[in-house]
Amino acid sequence: MSAPEFIAVGSIIIDDIVYPDGRTSMGVLGGGGTHAAYGMALAGERPALVGLVGEDLPAEIRARLEKDFDTSGLAWTRHPQVRGWQIFEWNGLRNEIFRVEVVEPFMYGPEADSPQVPFSGAVSMTLLRGAAQVAAWRRRFPQAILLWEPVRIFMLDADRGAFLRGIPHADIISPNLHEAQTMYGLEDQAEIMRRMLADGCKMVALRMGELGSLVARQGEGKAYAIPAVEVGEVVDQTGAGNTYCGGFVVGWRRERDLATAGCYGAAAASFTLEHVGCAEIPAERDVEWRRRLAEALSAVREITL
Repeated sequence: MSAPEFIAVGSIIIDDIVYPDGRTSMGVLGGGGTHAAYGMALAGERPALVGLVGEDLPAEIRARLEKDFDTSGLAWTRHPQVRGWQIFEWNGLRNEIFRVEVVEPFMYGPEADSPQVPFSGAVSMTLLRGAAQVAAWRRRFPQAILLWEPVRIFMLDADRGAFLRGIPHADIISPNLHEAQTMYGLEDQAEIMRRMLADGCKMVALRMGELGSLVARQGEGKAYAIPAVEVGEVVDQTGAGNTYCGGFVVGWRRERDLATAGCYGAAAASFTLEHVGCAEIPAERDVEWRRRLAEALSAVREITL
């Protein structure tokens, strides 16, 4: 069996979701790494998922992971599987409250040089970690296309120095708008993009929820506004940004076109919005993928920076 070309590095979490109106969805497969891998799978790949899982991971969750992902990069621990409340507010903000005592290993392990990470060669990967971890994974995979989605707490702490240290190690950096506004103390999306590129980001995919995304490369003096792909009903926002990142990195590796990569991300995210948690790959994926990708491509706008 050939080694996977795409790897998602991040957390695998069981989510207990609380919506603003009081409804709940319990025991849902989630986590940033899982959703990033899901975005890659929606784009037609079978990615490897790299992360830690607990000794009590439910059998049905394990079977779900094994169905669509290469799970040889999962590291099993003796800790209880990480699980958390995902509490949504009316304005779309999310509060995460973990329900187990041991959390940190699941957020940062396994390490890039761990023997539990059996992959080698040129790969494309998404990474949900801090700056030091980005540098370590770059050393492990020097030729990889590496998309860094900075972890939420890292951005909200406004640790600008650490953020700057991580930038040289990533090919693509993708924060969400709220986190980028907090980091830079700015509101305007185009100005945030200009500042990130000036700080040394080679490529930026700024995720803006229902406003879509803004993508740009260093030295081009322009950005592309990528629309959000419309869905019949937004059921759950959890993980849509991670799914976007998984789709984006597949699009960039295949097409080497920035706007098209952004549309891959938008198409992938739209599937996540229609379901609670990390759902099964839909049977009609091929047809729906082409339709949603075409919809996004038809509405791309170029913006001067």
